[in-house]
Amino acid sequence: MLKGLEIREISFFEIAETDLIRLESEFYTAPTFDLNFPYTGEEIIDFVQYGTSKELNEDKEGYPILRLNEFDSFFISEPSKYCSIIDKDTYQSLQLKKNDVLICRTNGNYRYVGKSAIVPDDYNFAYASYLFKIRPKSELINSSTLVSYLNSKYGRKEIEKYSMASNQVNFSPSKFRQLRIPSFGIEFNKSIEASIYNSFELLRKSQNLYSLAENLLLEEIDLENFKPNSEGVNIKTLSNSFGKTGRLDAEYYQPKYDEILEKIKSQPYNSLINIVSIKKSIEPGSKNYSEEGLPFLRVADYSKFGLTVPQKYLTSDFVSENKDKIKTLKPKKGTIIFSKDGSVGTAYHLREDFNGITSGAILHLKVKDESKIIPEYLTLALNSQVVQMQAERDAGGSIILHWRVSEIENVLVPVIDYKKQQEIAALVEESFALKKQSEHLLEVAKRAVEIAIEDGEEEALQYINQNN
Repeated sequence: MLKGLEIREISFFEIAETDLIRLESEFYTAPTFDLNFPYTGEEIIDFVQYGTSKELNEDKEGYPILRLNEFDSFFISEPSKYCSIIDKDTYQSLQLKKNDVLICRTNGNYRYVGKSAIVPDDYNFAYASYLFKIRPKSELINSSTLVSYLNSKYGRKEIEKYSMASNQVNFSPSKFRQLRIPSFGIEFNKSIEASIYNSFELLRKSQNLYSLAENLLLEEIDLENFKPNSEGVNIKTLSNSFGKTGRLDAEYYQPKYDEILEKIKSQPYNSLINIVSIKKSIEPGSKNYSEEGLPFLRVADYSKFGLTVPQKYLTSDFVSENKDKIKTLKPKKGTIIFSKDGSVGTAYHLREDFNGITSGAILHLKVKDESKIIPEYLTLALNSQVVQMQAERDAGGSIILHWRVSEIENVLVPVIDYKKQQEIAALVEESFALKKQSEHLLEVAKRAVEIAIEDGEEEALQYINQNN
């Protein structure tokens, strides 16, 4: 009768005799695994520190503050938010140094709690309070191996076992101190570190190539040295403003927007609606969200550099009730996904089919004639200053940004010489190929840690040598 139920009988006296008193049943039924001679988190910590809880801004005022959004797989990327209300001493104490490890402390989605990233270089960034920073004792375990373990399936089991769940899941430094951390030899630690830093170098080369492609586009359209006009005053007649656009908000008419449009119109260009077909997705509503099921990609789940694991999934009931509609909404290889709400104007070119659907805040763009516009080139142009300033103009003036489809259809896109498009597209594809190699090395490091736990370090080192 009780077959299949997760039940384990524990004596209260057995609990009371330990240093760790946990009364929730999930702690004792959580899956676990064997570790030979492990350390505790307490033993390997050399330094630990919370981030700042002060209010952040998007106006680039103050000091750059890293958030979970800027975790780029095992690494970190450029912060998009700043803090102007922390003092210099606090900022300096929170600055990130090479081999710091950042860990997500709390989140509404348990999959993100405990997510870890290594700081591969010194950065002039601080970090937010829902992250904490540790520096491990390198003679026991180096930062690369620790991050690989924490992001592995075994590290996830430990994190989920020791996390505390309420309205949000919490994994504090005190819980980290209770984790079991594997004890690995010097050679294994060095091999994992080499994989992680080789991955970082590939990622850096990938980013440099992408920047080169961006600069090539700006040079081609004579915008490489363009600095937006900072003058906030522009005098227009009613017929030449509201009469044409239907907009009364003064921000829409700032001179910088006129300047960028004049630049685009001074050379070959086209409206987006003439270049692509545009398909909308659906918004199923939060009642159909689930922790498992069909992946549901939202704006927060991707950037111009790629997709992350979706935070939300759709229930099997919703999928079965809408199966015919869902088939038509799954974006295929070659589709450019493009955000119209929230972080508007973010484009990403899918290099393979996506087995899921996107939120209603994401449009699906498909190039009509690839003999005139190359999708990789178009994606770069959509993410460039040229289109981003049009997005800023159209979607500004509200707390939650919304870019109307009718406005997106009329976006002006520079159409440069086809050979130059090919040159830019080749740089973009080389950039993404290097990024894929970088991600492969991270997976090798993570899997090697798992093999070392399962079959020993000798097997794991052999796996690294075969796959690097």
